[in-house]
Amino acid sequence: MLAPAFLASGAGCTEEQAWNRARLAEPVLRPAVRLWTYAAPGIVLGCAQSSMRERLTGCATPVAQRDSGGGAVLTGPWMLSASIVLPAGHALVGTGTVSSYRWLGVLHAGLLRDLGIAAYAVPPEEVRLAPPADTLKWACFGGLSPWEVVVGQRKIVGLAQVRRRTGVLLTSGTLIAAPDWPLLCAALGGDPADADRLRACTTSCAEQLGTPLMATVLAERLHHMLIDVLGEPGHGRPRARPAPAFGPPHAVPSPC
Repeated sequence: MLAPAFLASGAGCTEEQAWNRARLAEPVLRPAVRLWTYAAPGIVLGCAQSSMRERLTGCATPVAQRDSGGGAVLTGPWMLSASIVLPAGHALVGTGTVSSYRWLGVLHAGLLRDLGIAAYAVPPEEVRLAPPADTLKWACFGGLSPWEVVVGQRKIVGLAQVRRRTGVLLTSGTLIAAPDWPLLCAALGGDPADADRLRACTTSCAEQLGTPLMATVLAERLHHMLIDVLGEPGHGRPRARPAPAFGPPHAVPSPC
């Protein structure tokens, strides 16, 4: 069965990053959405992690570098990613980097709650109260940024963005199953104990539901929600939609 047009099924991390860069190479005239699943593991480094890339020369796992900041991401069959490209003046771009994440984090949290997962998009003030996890800053899922999504105190959705004069790229990565954290730690020459720390401060859809979740099922639901907010790409104006509730106000998550 062919994957839906919006889903790059079994893609590699290098293909994903090439698609993202190509979208911002020219002025973005209307929203575009692409979702990604992966047949095999890949390592995506943040834009400031060039020294790590040199260390990974000859690594058996494919390595790519993205144009957004943050720590390393381990893509693979355990992750569903989304790329959302918006015109520079789009209403959802917001007035700054943090505000641009709000709608996307809240959307993801609502999607996961619909599946029965007690997900929560963390507002900036709660991130400031969370104790830092300095030892895991090199890994995207080892830290927490505003409007990323947690269950309890464990991260399940990471967010990133690239802002250019041509447009804005927002990306997300949702953990469907438990990642191979030892693979990431070994590839980057980190402390083997960091794999246990990453397991402790993250969770997945499969863990929360107690059963595997097919990536295509989550992708279909996520795509429907994105189109509901953005409008069908190239067809008319985006449709307004009220933002879902953030979740329990008493929850104060920390990175791990």
